[in-house]
Amino acid sequence: MSQRDGFQPGVPSWVAVTGPDPERAVAFYTGLFGWQATGTGPYAVCTLDGRDVAAIGAPLGSDSPAWRTYIWVESADDAAARATAAGGRVVTGPHDLPGLGRTAVLADPAGAVFGVWQPDEHRGAQVVNEAGAWAMSALTSPEPAAAEAFYGAAFGWQADTFAMGDLEIPLWRLPGFVGGEPQQPVPRDVIATGEPGEQAGWRVDFWVADIDATTAKAAELGGSVLAGPIELPIGRTASLADPQGATFSVSQLVAP
Repeated sequence: MSQRDGFQPGVPSWVAVTGPDPERAVAFYTGLFGWQATGTGPYAVCTLDGRDVAAIGAPLGSDSPAWRTYIWVESADDAAARATAAGGRVVTGPHDLPGLGRTAVLADPAGAVFGVWQPDEHRGAQVVNEAGAWAMSALTSPEPAAAEAFYGAAFGWQADTFAMGDLEIPLWRLPGFVGGEPQQPVPRDVIATGEPGEQAGWRVDFWVADIDATTAKAAELGGSVLAGPIELPIGRTASLADPQGATFSVSQLVAP
């Protein structure tokens, strides 16, 4: 188990999904991952064994159903200013969530939307990298070089690669910071870019104990299996969508 009480600035720290019917989303994700949901109205915090893992809420304006990744920052206002200066834009905020923190929703120059989180009482995900919890977020981009420049300027990320069998997967790290645990083949703060021509967007991935059972359960609960499960050098992965169309992936790692 990897339990957390906060993150280093510049590290993805929280994920949330939006959709027009939050109650339907709560039923799907609690059934799929064994989460418990607490909250009233259009926003619920989900927990796994009593520790925060993700949130479910109503969309902002005309947003389509989607999972969103939030990056831990010291100042949401400064992060928004850096993103704008680097060629991105502010979608919403910055604004306060009383007692929780300050946040803004931003977009990179290619249009990939993400959030920043300046914490108060809410300290991001309290458990990661175990079955039923968030494992990593990945960026697909039609312009990987431009994405490297943007996120480097906005958050100080540096380009690197990760060996997956015979493949070299592009990723970013904070300078001098790896994160995760020694036995973990993909550190949680790794963000990989896509290939040229792909639509810009962030994807969230959750670890599961049995990917075949998870994909079958997703379909049973009204979701869709978009691709997979497929074999990778480090395990198996599948792309799914919840009943309202928000996409995400699940992965089952092979034993070391």
